[in-house]
Amino acid sequence: MSELRYTLAAHATLLQEIKKSRFIAHAAHVATPDAALVFLEHIRATDATHNCWAYRIGQQYRFNDDGEPSGTAGKPMLAAIDGQQLDGVVVVLIRYFGGIKLGAGGLMRAYGGCAAECLRLATKIAIVDKIEAMISCDFHALALMQARLRDMQVEILAENFGSDGVSLHVQLPNEQLDAVRSLLSDITRGRGTLRQL
Repeated sequence: MSELRYTLAAHATLLQEIKKSRFIAHAAHVATPDAALVFLEHIRATDATHNCWAYRIGQQYRFNDDGEPSGTAGKPMLAAIDGQQLDGVVVVLIRYFGGIKLGAGGLMRAYGGCAAECLRLATKIAIVDKIEAMISCDFHALALMQARLRDMQVEILAENFGSDGVSLHVQLPNEQLDAVRSLLSDITRGRGTLRQL
C-alpha cells in the first residue's frame, strides 16, 4: 500500500451539543480488535442513551449503532476514520439524548461530524511499514555497518557471530530497503548479503 496512513499519538476527546443532545467522542490508537472492544468497555457510559462505536485496524473493521436507527451512527463514524486515512483507530461516541429527535440525516451528520472533528483535532503520527531482514558481513565491517544503520533509523534486533562473520537481524522502514542494500554493498565491497525475511 503506497498511500500514507496515520494513527493517533494519544487519546483524544471532543464534546459537542447538537439540538440539546450531548455527544462525547473518544478516539484512540488500538492494535487489535480485542483492544478496541476493551477500550469501548472502559469508555462506555452506562447512564448514556447510546454508546456508538467504530474501529478500523488494517482490513478489519466493525461499527455499532447501539440502538440508533441502522446506519446512522457507526457507519458515518467509520467513514470519518477512513476519510482521514487513519488505521489502528477506535472511536466511541456517547450520546445523552436532549429531547429533540434529529432524524436519520441529522443523526448521520451528528455522529459522522463529531467523530470527524475529534479525529481532525487529534495528534496523528504516520504509520511506517517495516520489514525484517538478515544482513551478513565480515567482522571488520561490523562497527561501521552498525553506526550507519543507527543513522538510518534501522533497529538491530539481534547479532549472531560465526566463524566467518556476523549476521545482523534488523527491522527497517520498507522504503529504506534499497538504501540499506546499497550501503552494505559499499561497506563490504559487494561481499555482504541482505536477505529479506
